[in-house]
Amino acid sequence: MKRLTRYHKRIRFTRWKSHVLAVVFMMLLFPCFQTLEQGDDNLFHIYVNDSLVGTLGDADRAETCFKEARRQAASTQDGLLLADVELRTEGQSVLIGELDSEYQVTEAMKQVILQSRKETLNKAYTVKINQYMVNLRSIEEVYQLLEASLNRFDEEKQYKPSLYFDNTREMAVLSAAAVPAEEKEPEEVQIDVEEYFEGVGVQGVLYHAQETAEPTMEKDFSDYDLGLISMEFADTIEIVESYLKDSELKPLEEAVSEVTKDQEKEEIYEVQSGDTLSQIAEKCGLTLEDLIAINPSLEDERSIIRVEDELIITVPRPELSVNRQEQKYMEEDYEADIIYVDNDDWYTTQTKTLQEPSAGHRKVIAIVNYHNNDIVSVDIQKEEITYEAVPKIVERGTKIPPTYIKPISGGRLSSQFGRRNRPTKGASSYHKGVDWAIPVGTAVYASSAGTVTKAGWGRGYGYVIYIKHADGRETRYGHLSKVLVSSGQTVKQGQKIALSGNTGVSTGPHLHFEILINGSQVNPFKYLN
Repeated sequence: MKRLTRYHKRIRFTRWKSHVLAVVFMMLLFPCFQTLEQGDDNLFHIYVNDSLVGTLGDADRAETCFKEARRQAASTQDGLLLADVELRTEGQSVLIGELDSEYQVTEAMKQVILQSRKETLNKAYTVKINQYMVNLRSIEEVYQLLEASLNRFDEEKQYKPSLYFDNTREMAVLSAAAVPAEEKEPEEVQIDVEEYFEGVGVQGVLYHAQETAEPTMEKDFSDYDLGLISMEFADTIEIVESYLKDSELKPLEEAVSEVTKDQEKEEIYEVQSGDTLSQIAEKCGLTLEDLIAINPSLEDERSIIRVEDELIITVPRPELSVNRQEQKYMEEDYEADIIYVDNDDWYTTQTKTLQEPSAGHRKVIAIVNYHNNDIVSVDIQKEEITYEAVPKIVERGTKIPPTYIKPISGGRLSSQFGRRNRPTKGASSYHKGVDWAIPVGTAVYASSAGTVTKAGWGRGYGYVIYIKHADGRETRYGHLSKVLVSSGQTVKQGQKIALSGNTGVSTGPHLHFEILINGSQVNPFKYLN
């Protein structure tokens, strides 16, 4: 019995020993199997988007591999790689487990990331010019775009665009400037000993006294360097780096066309003394209809405008404007400035030409300032008169003329000045004033200060009032129900002079109003303020 027990123990020891030897043999034969530390989870299956990419013994190493895999995947693309990926680990506690190398796990992760990519965002550059924006593929295209704007006005390509960092901005923003195409390097300063000592001591004083005593020779026309002097971008340019889809990038040719082609841009025009709507439209290259259409404040061609009013106009402008200076030689006819002779007894609306002008001729060297192709100013550097211009001499009044206001408050415009269908038998087919439909008894006011020359019955006018004004003009108010002033009476502007009615040749209650100049009726809307 004792022999059997000893034999049995020997067999168990031998079996245990063979198991250990087998494990050691397997570890030597298959190094991917490793003995793991006992305790919590010590073997982790790594998943990216539910795809098993390997097994590691440390979950933190999975994060390290994942970062490296994303970096390697991004480096295979020219732009910014977008991929929807998620890392997940499942842990378990084992004695022996099969592990993958970090290299194997990283490679497997990279393949899953590349397969899961949504799109690649291209590295690009966004150029902002005022409110206009365009996206280009490279910084070289940015230079070409800006260069195209300069070349419109610089055929010899004397200037080129230069980019620089805008230090006033917190973020990295580039701006642009125009610089000479061939910047000259500064030459080394060479000191000539004799020349140096000429500038000091008594000899220097005598030298400089002699130099200042010599008269400065006037430059001849041939002494001036003609051509382009300076150039600059006239608009604010901002350039930033960005990552964008292919669909958001614009071909260079299309971008150049958009930036350099003249577009209709809205600007503000300030009304000047003497301006009319038709003159403003012609000056700005618009039709009168277009000028009225883009200005909500204008109802029609009879709308009243005042000095310093602001009107919207459209002008052709490129997205990127360029300012430049050119020194030019010109031979031209020129007009002398008008000479005015003031007459304090006349109104400012009165003028008389005392001498007709005659153009002169001159040769000039001038610096011409341009905004795109528009001349902004001309600064004459040298002038030689071939023959003098004869100035125009104009006598003009200095007194401010009276103004005219609408003679009623409210009312509906029922008949305008000019040709019309006869409203009733006996009425004229050419209306010599304007009518406002108003209830009988509405107050009527003097349009301007003056003297009443007639107040009473006036045939077709019914009860009527005539007022003579200081500038020689006359106003008439017809179809009244009651006259409140008398002939010879002086009235002030805005003074109540009558009540409206429906007398004379009339189709209904209204006020008929006229303005006469030299005895002839004119359109009142041209003179009402």
